[in-house]
Amino acid sequence: MRPAILDDARLSALAREHGTPLFVYDAATICARYAELSGFDVVRYAQKANPNLSLLALLRECGAAIDAVSAGEIERALAAGFAPNEIVYTADLFDRAALEGVARHGIHVNVGSRDMLAQLAAVQPRADVTLRINPGFGHGHHRKVTTGGSDSKHGIWHEELPVAIDQAREFGLRVVGLHLHVGSGASFSRLVRAGLELVHAAERVETTLSSISAGGGLPVRYRATDREFPLERYAESWRAGVRSIEARARRPISLEIEPGRWLVAESGVLVTEVRATKRQGEREFVLVDAGFHNLIRPTLYGAYHEIRALAKLGPERAVVVAGPLCESSDVFTQVPGGALAPILLPPLVAGDLLAIHDVGAYGTSMASNYNSQPIAAEVLVDGERSRLIRRRQRFDELFAPERELL
Repeated sequence: MRPAILDDARLSALAREHGTPLFVYDAATICARYAELSGFDVVRYAQKANPNLSLLALLRECGAAIDAVSAGEIERALAAGFAPNEIVYTADLFDRAALEGVARHGIHVNVGSRDMLAQLAAVQPRADVTLRINPGFGHGHHRKVTTGGSDSKHGIWHEELPVAIDQAREFGLRVVGLHLHVGSGASFSRLVRAGLELVHAAERVETTLSSISAGGGLPVRYRATDREFPLERYAESWRAGVRSIEARARRPISLEIEPGRWLVAESGVLVTEVRATKRQGEREFVLVDAGFHNLIRPTLYGAYHEIRALAKLGPERAVVVAGPLCESSDVFTQVPGGALAPILLPPLVAGDLLAIHDVGAYGTSMASNYNSQPIAAEVLVDGERSRLIRRRQRFDELFAPERELL
């Protein structure tokens, strides 16, 4: 779903104003995606997809709660205006900073490992707690984003759930929630199967249960040929499970969902400038000023992102789009495994602009300073207005923590 308001003229003008590489997000797209999740009682944004404070504030205004996976994300959520009771900490361990932050702010915890139970009870006696279950299977758009099954570190193994429940009670914790997430970009059938597993697990804690979470993992349409995810059917499958739990428990059960990528991915465009073109044997390369330090998904997963030339027409030819980094894997047009996958673009010269689409998730959030490259600027477009929501990192900021110790 390409935001119509981010047309060639708008993106080109923003690039002239703020420079490149430049991330541009459309607020209306994010709000529209949020509105589509009305079949769930609580929409908890998985901020690891994109934790920019302005996007967090936008989703808070929409009505979202928040998921945090680190002490830093807890602090980000608080800085964006979320109350402590709107934040859940989800992880498979407590590092010392996270445990201190959870205790200091009174943050609810979604426990992914049994060792966390004693650690939580030590700082939050008699706390309510959610248990994240690994159902024994998982699925995602790539094996690296599969979060269920025996090859995944995530969640309490389903066969150990009774022991975990007993341990929680021994430590004085009350199990009020169950959570499950099998992977990012999982298939409809596996996501529904996961729901059935969680409904079955709920029988063990119905006397204290108040909520269940469907997790995240909703697929995003990166290609025009990708099928639209049947969200209403999916919500109803979970709602049916909730009704069965409520019938046994004889009280309302809240149904949560925890999307990240699904809420923000399609809102974002990465604008990058062509800086050189060259032919290498049978390959034609277009070299741009953005690289995997800005968007690592193609390098990490072989992920596809639509790339098009802004305000440029002409007979198309097959080219490889690559970045500035001193790494052979710094290529935007590749498939899983790293093989090059040329795309069709019109003739390009230095100074032309390209738009890389559907980058609202896992762009800046996974960005790095590799090759001492600065973090890119970010802009939020809201109708006819636009504003800078992250300024471009200065070169002196790259090494300030080192220089002050010289």
